[in-house]
Amino acid sequence: MVNLKTCIPQLLCVLALFVATPAEAVNQEIRALFRPDPANPQRNAFLNKTPSTGYCEYYPVICSNSDTFSIRLMTQLESNKAIQADAGPRDSAMFKVPGGWRSLTVTNADTGEVETVEVRISGVGSNYVLSDTAANLTGASSPGEGHDRLWKGAGWVYPAPPCSTTGMGFFGSRTYAFFWKTPDERPCVKVANFAIPAMTYGYLDFAYELRTPNPLGMSSGLYTGSLSYSLGPNGDFDFGDVMIPNDSDLTLDFVLDVQHTLKVEIPPGGEKIQLVPAGGWQSWLQAGRRPVSLFRDQTFNISASSRFKMQIRCGPGVEGGECALEDSEVNRRVALFISVSLPNGITDLSGQPVRRLRLKPGMGNEQYFKPGFYVDRAPGTLHFEVPPHSMENMLRPGRGGRYSGVVIVIWDSDI
Repeated sequence: MVNLKTCIPQLLCVLALFVATPAEAVNQEIRALFRPDPANPQRNAFLNKTPSTGYCEYYPVICSNSDTFSIRLMTQLESNKAIQADAGPRDSAMFKVPGGWRSLTVTNADTGEVETVEVRISGVGSNYVLSDTAANLTGASSPGEGHDRLWKGAGWVYPAPPCSTTGMGFFGSRTYAFFWKTPDERPCVKVANFAIPAMTYGYLDFAYELRTPNPLGMSSGLYTGSLSYSLGPNGDFDFGDVMIPNDSDLTLDFVLDVQHTLKVEIPPGGEKIQLVPAGGWQSWLQAGRRPVSLFRDQTFNISASSRFKMQIRCGPGVEGGECALEDSEVNRRVALFISVSLPNGITDLSGQPVRRLRLKPGMGNEQYFKPGFYVDRAPGTLHFEVPPHSMENMLRPGRGGRYSGVVIVIWDSDI
């Protein structure tokens, strides 16, 4: 005898528990790094630091040659009804993925700067599990023949267009592991030749390609952003109306880590600058011929992978908005001009080479520069000059003097 008073409440409890369990959402982090490489300064691109799982984990050379990466999700798909022979696309084994390029915005939380990242899904795969052996379903004499006879189009390893084969396929009596290339967002449909009572996809593999911004135009720091996809019938990842995923959403969380280099090396003794005339002081000492100007060029080595600015500060003071040298005994000052030449690969913001560009002290006189590629320990020059118009006041027959001053040169990546 069945006690209905006992069974009915239990049945209601089971139904309530089932309804309250929604499909899950999946988050997957995609992390990329830019750090300049002195061994390869011309390579100005992000390096994907996300560990590959699934297809690219087992075929790393194939993926690296095509700049492709893969992720394995533990998302499972179950058939909600039998797959009938010769069924329509949505009632067959269908795969439609976001194979076109999609954009998202990544933001530097510290600076507020935004950049655009593009991503496309370039491959999809799994391991199907049949409710019965392929041989039993098709009447074949072997598992391999059974899998080949089960589907139209020369077996499962060969997908229907527009998808294409990777040549990867491993099968057992009831299972078939595979991975296909997806060139765009059109559906790829495998139609069954025989009815399949039930089928499962044990996991979900996908390959992706990235287009990242030029890191040389980005500030150092972390840039983050997300791109979400829907999974299921008529979603971004659409497997038809029969195969239903247990996860309803996939969110890719992007983290772009920019680690720039800006380093300046002054050779030993280069912090002390002695200005002299062209050809030395002999013409002035022996013949009283005043030099046209006094000057000194000081070289430095610079390594730079990002935009930077230069500015100067002067002491003891300025003359007419310029830096100055001072003879403290007679309280006399003369103008000192400072300019800079930067190595090939570093330009001003308009893209022009930097040759003897004047540097002036004071707010608003900063000069901005950008590298076209990573410049590693390339030589630049600081030019110091007492200009011709100051020479008459500085050098007079029968009267000597000692002029000195301090110039602080600042290279700053925080612009």
